[in-house]
Amino acid sequence: MAVLEPGRIVLKIAGREGGRYAVVMENPKEGFVLISGPKSITGVKRRKCSIFHVEPTEHSLAAGTDEQLEKEWKNSGLIQKLGIKIPEKRNAKQAKPRPRAGAAKQKEEKK
Repeated sequence: MAVLEPGRIVLKIAGREGGRYAVVMENPKEGFVLISGPKSITGVKRRKCSIFHVEPTEHSLAAGTDEQLEKEWKNSGLIQKLGIKIPEKRNAKQAKPRPRAGAAKQKEEKK
């Protein structure tokens, strides 16, 4: 049994996504492995990662597309078991309407 086979859940131990869980998507090649969270569940986007920056767990899911992985995470019950906090979706900041450059002067002139 390979430790980092496709579908194995790993914990990222280094990098900006350190401390988050991901799923191995492909077998390791030349010291790197393709992982995905997916971002909507664990906050880890699909990327190539060094095998030295991940730690395998005893859990596994069926590897597939990010949509399939999202369903697998929700149906497996591992979100609660591993204590994963699902990131909130951010709304784009709504720009406040700015007054025109001459609007302040026009108000002063009217007074």
